[in-house]
Amino acid sequence: MTEFDIRDIPFSRRGSWFGISPVIAENVHADDLHLVSHQTGMHPVLRFVVADARVTVTPAVLSWQAAGGRIDLVYQSADTIRLRGDGLGIRVAAAASTLTPFSGTYLYRDPADGSFVFTSYETGRRYRLTVLTGSPVARGLELLGSGDRHVDLPGGPAWEIAIEEYAAARAPFSSPVPFAEVVSAARDAFDSFVDAVAPWRGGQTPAAELAAYVIWSATVSPGGFVTRPAVLMSKHWMDKVWSWDHCFNAIALAAGEPALAWDQFLLPFDHQDPAGALPDSVTHSEVLYNFVKPPIHGWAFGLLRRRLGPLPAGRLTEAYDRMAAQARFWLDHRRVPGDALPYYQHGNDSGWDNATTFDAGRLLQTADLAAFLVLHLRELSVLAAELGLDHDWETAAAELEKNLFARLWDGGRFVALRPGSPSSASSSLLALMPMVLGDTLPPEVRDHLVAGLREHLTDQGLATEPVASPHYVADGYWRGPIWAPSTVLIEDGLRRAGETALADEVSARFRALCERSGFAENFDAVTGRGLRDRAYTWTAACYLILAEAHARRSAS
Repeated sequence: MTEFDIRDIPFSRRGSWFGISPVIAENVHADDLHLVSHQTGMHPVLRFVVADARVTVTPAVLSWQAAGGRIDLVYQSADTIRLRGDGLGIRVAAAASTLTPFSGTYLYRDPADGSFVFTSYETGRRYRLTVLTGSPVARGLELLGSGDRHVDLPGGPAWEIAIEEYAAARAPFSSPVPFAEVVSAARDAFDSFVDAVAPWRGGQTPAAELAAYVIWSATVSPGGFVTRPAVLMSKHWMDKVWSWDHCFNAIALAAGEPALAWDQFLLPFDHQDPAGALPDSVTHSEVLYNFVKPPIHGWAFGLLRRRLGPLPAGRLTEAYDRMAAQARFWLDHRRVPGDALPYYQHGNDSGWDNATTFDAGRLLQTADLAAFLVLHLRELSVLAAELGLDHDWETAAAELEKNLFARLWDGGRFVALRPGSPSSASSSLLALMPMVLGDTLPPEVRDHLVAGLREHLTDQGLATEPVASPHYVADGYWRGPIWAPSTVLIEDGLRRAGETALADEVSARFRALCERSGFAENFDAVTGRGLRDRAYTWTAACYLILAEAHARRSAS
């Protein structure tokens, strides 16, 4: 079974709201592993202290190993972990050293069953430690203010404990399942998942199993504002569902986990506002509407349908109604009266927060937005025809596409417009995103876009800003690094435009990048080093999308 570095990828399992990791805040690594919960935010709750031990991790088991013995940790269920030690001791401590009326963790011993309960103010949850075998030593019981609160399981004789996350109360922990069977069940649960989503994996796709684990382990059960089983972007600090990230996870899951894929696609639509806009992001304790995200949903739904197979009319109607309302938001609320082109209000709306395109102004009519909306409207046209609905989305798409080429194409590149102001050009990869139109691009435009893409292509993949640009920044977010979503969108457009050689090159370089550097939020375009959050699910999903397509092309 694949091993991975706990400093990069948290140890967790499908359905759980917590993981085990040394990452306790954005870019903050602790010396010890922590139980980190993502209910009401990212909160380190418990600290696991094991002296002078080496940590190894597979999708089923996390282990501390030293000359004196071993400790294994495994998930029995989404809210319960079991730990067993032989020769090594462990301290399970409150991560916060101070308890106030508004923060910290309180420790007490429950007289009903003798368990030790840590109550976390930040998560609003309890963490009950039940000793199955062993002789615990506790300190800080019922302590207020500052001080240590912990339970020790001394080294030497074998010991075993269970830790549960729950709300207010539950029956005393009782499990007749032996530890070895818990390990076997955890292994089987992941194996079943990876066999479903990546049955095609093999020597040509060596990172497929780890990519599947990143997605599986970042999946949470419904809770708070998360209305469905959801793949968070990460169980590090990027612990949200953003309203375009979810599309890539849905596509990657569709063939093997169709129900989970459907939930991923629809989750942001559960919070669609009355104007039809999707929220910027959804997480356990908040739904944000201050920005939106690009309308890639028509493009994504087309791919999703092909992977899911025939859908019942009820599901098609549900998707149509929600995507139609989303289209009306852009057409009715994001266009100047009398103007066919929609606009972003900020770079964050595009998903490319700080791309150089927005140096000319934040409120812009851009070619990527128009192209995505054209694809969205055309998918609605297909759905309307299938459902027998009388709506001429194709006319709206044609009018928008005509304005895209008439007003944003200057004969050599796409420009951006600030409504009522002169056009502006940038060297950002964002200006090349109309490649997603594929085979509907005029040949001259297609050829210019292909030439521009080659200028962005490094040995590692498609840089979001050319390395030679004066605006290039190695760790500049959307001003240089390589990103997964732009790669997949462009690769798909190239392939539909008949540019298969370049599509193959883009796919191969990105897959090789992930196989070397893992599934980071983005990557240095020159060195390939993973940047920012190192366990990002849309990166893993995009690897699976490209790897599956490559494997199937190779097989045929």
